[in-house]
Amino acid sequence: MSEKRAIKRCYYEVLGVERDASDEEIRKSYKVLALKFHPDKNLDNSDDATEFFREVQAAYEVLSNPKERCWYDRHRDALLSGADKDSIQDFNFDILPYFTSSCYSGYDDSEFGFYTVYKNVFDEIVKEDTPYYEDGQEKLPSFGNSNSPFEDVHAFYSRWESYATPKTYSFLDEYNTVEAPNRRVARLMEKENKKVRDAAKKKRNEEIRTLVAFVRRRDKRVQAQRKVLEKQREEKRQKSAEHRKKQLEARNKELEAEAIKWAIMDDLEQELKEIEEEIESKESESRQRRKKKNKSKNKTKVDDQEPGNQVDSSDKISMNQDQTNMNDENNSEDEESSSRELEDSELYCMACDKLFKSVKTFSNHEISKKHKANLITLKQVLEQEEQLLLEPDSTKT
Repeated sequence: MSEKRAIKRCYYEVLGVERDASDEEIRKSYKVLALKFHPDKNLDNSDDATEFFREVQAAYEVLSNPKERCWYDRHRDALLSGADKDSIQDFNFDILPYFTSSCYSGYDDSEFGFYTVYKNVFDEIVKEDTPYYEDGQEKLPSFGNSNSPFEDVHAFYSRWESYATPKTYSFLDEYNTVEAPNRRVARLMEKENKKVRDAAKKKRNEEIRTLVAFVRRRDKRVQAQRKVLEKQREEKRQKSAEHRKKQLEARNKELEAEAIKWAIMDDLEQELKEIEEEIESKESESRQRRKKKNKSKNKTKVDDQEPGNQVDSSDKISMNQDQTNMNDENNSEDEESSSRELEDSELYCMACDKLFKSVKTFSNHEISKKHKANLITLKQVLEQEEQLLLEPDSTKT
């Protein structure tokens, strides 16, 4: 019996099931055989029972795992022909020749064009990984062609840039856990095997991701989209700058209008202040003149009441008349002098149609913005009137 089992048998044959058997059929067959050939139940033939029991366990461990079963189905013939499991190298599509621009000719969809070459490369990788996909796992998107919409291109790079191989790389295991003398040793063996598998997975993932980055940098579809995005960003930047410029201009106009408004108010305040000062000055002068007149009148009355100044009634009447005439003359003279002073002090601005009481007020008015603006308007009106007066003469000529 041991001589027969030295020859490697198919795992399906060991468990007594067909190659298309379901997981439930494999599990039931394993339970029956495990109970039948357990070493504790075959004490009279423990060596053969132990060997067959280990063979049944090894077959069940492989066929009960979907990924392990997939790998076994692919390499079943090599294993049955006598090849050792450790010597079998699982197929890995070699992507190194595609890390150069010499592998394609032009950016088109021809047989050796950029998009055809790399579409075939990524399709081959998907084909290689498909047997290891779990049930319901979605395949990676296709590379597409030169006319693929950018939504599909973006979806492709988004998925492939985080590529993770579904392969188990169990063919790289250094130890066969079935041959372990106890569970502790089996766990240590599995730990070492896992290190080797993880290292192989990491290497493959880095290779594929590096290839994806290499292709992306040369993909004209990505470059065209980048230009579109840059153009959109530049347009947004220009619109933002123009909007900001308009806001600043509007704000400056508001400030200028505010400044002109305050300048006009300052001019008006200054004019009002000067007018008030002029009125106060006139009133002060008028009060002083009245005081002087009152003093002179009082002095005259006192002189008339003194004893040495007694005169006849007829003389008093004549003196009163003379005094009255003199007062009238003085009043008329005062009125004439005050009118002359007023005429001299009153200055008229034709542009603004204003009358000023002093030279100082008029001088301040002349330097105001309002006066200058009115003066320009007056000049334009006079020039238009002069032109209208000259037009009949030119017509007659």
